[in-house]
Amino acid sequence: MISYARQPQEEQPETPPPPVEEHIAPSPRVSVQAFCETVETAAAVQSAGEDRRLGKAHLKIQMGGMAAAIEAYRSAPTPNVIVLESDGRSDLLGGLDQLATVCDAGTRVVVIGRINDVMLYRELVRRGVSDYVLAPVGAIDVVRSICNLFSAPEAKAVGRIIAVVGAKGGVGASTISHNVAWAIARDLAMDAVVADLDLAFGTAGLDYNQDPPQGIADAVFSPDRVDTAFIDRLLSKCTDHLSLLAAPATLDRVYDFGSDAFDAVFDTLRSTMPCIVLDIPHQWSGWTKRALIGADDILIVAAPDLANLRNTKNLFDLLKASRPNDRPPLYCLNQVGVPKRPEIAATEFAKAIESQPVASIPFEPQIFGSAANNGQMIAEISANHKSIEMFLQIAQRLTGRSETKKQKSSLFSPLIEKLRGK
Repeated sequence: MISYARQPQEEQPETPPPPVEEHIAPSPRVSVQAFCETVETAAAVQSAGEDRRLGKAHLKIQMGGMAAAIEAYRSAPTPNVIVLESDGRSDLLGGLDQLATVCDAGTRVVVIGRINDVMLYRELVRRGVSDYVLAPVGAIDVVRSICNLFSAPEAKAVGRIIAVVGAKGGVGASTISHNVAWAIARDLAMDAVVADLDLAFGTAGLDYNQDPPQGIADAVFSPDRVDTAFIDRLLSKCTDHLSLLAAPATLDRVYDFGSDAFDAVFDTLRSTMPCIVLDIPHQWSGWTKRALIGADDILIVAAPDLANLRNTKNLFDLLKASRPNDRPPLYCLNQVGVPKRPEIAATEFAKAIESQPVASIPFEPQIFGSAANNGQMIAEISANHKSIEMFLQIAQRLTGRSETKKQKSSLFSPLIEKLRGK
């Protein structure tokens, strides 16, 4: 019998595609071989192989369906995952029995079929099939099926990476990312970590009033040491739910990295932290592009001028082309309303980008400057400031979560708060 690592999900009736906000955890480094019977399915599998979540998987596609698979593995070891397309019922079950005789232990099998029948599904489960996907399939169906083979259902909320980047330098992307992360941790009650990727000039340590002796540079320059315990030692705790992976912000060395320099760090963070906010510097290199494309959700911060409009448009076009199975990035306008500065209206910005901004944050140098100089968040400076609601709205859009309801205060709440403060 073909072995498998998890029970497949119960067959569901045909429903519309899931919302684009669903979270699919990336696949580990596995080998996948697909045996297709139709060019449409082969094209969908090929497109799935180009999805960012299968970026580490090695995918090979062949035509011929079940017969080709059985013949191929008579003299060759089986991969981690076999994807089989089949049109018939009897041929499918008989073929699986033959495949089981040449299939290595631990290989997972995904079947793409056209018969929507619960009895067939139960027979497939009995024979050890890991998942059954009803044809016709799209690329996201294949991505979901393969990735979910390696994700326990209870772990689906773990490892959501949110990348925040400025369309231009000096637009306040770091300030926005730090305040949004604060809202994620405080208002949504999600454990989150901010990873400051601007190793030379990062400001996350200043904004959170932290000065840790170690940070993300120690992980990047020692990739062989990166594991959960090592990353935990590098984290600086800002609040009960928020941690920081700080940048050294020193110039004693240069930070020229290969495109995969941060992969080990991101993979480790995904395995332990429900939400990771990447503060990506405004520069264009192999690793910044890889970090953006590999993120689950993206926020672009732009000021309302022509250069920001052009750069935001370029980023949108590139990310939509590189991530066809993900929802488009979000963007917000920042520093809106600078006195005497000509600006592009939000409506014109939205028309050019073909997307509405998730928020338009006004230019208020007094409160933002005070927060930066004091190492505080806006919510700590002014609990009722209007921008706090905008940060929460952005956090909710990026995470797909609603605000956690706060407990009602009682008559003794002030006394309890005083006791806690002692």
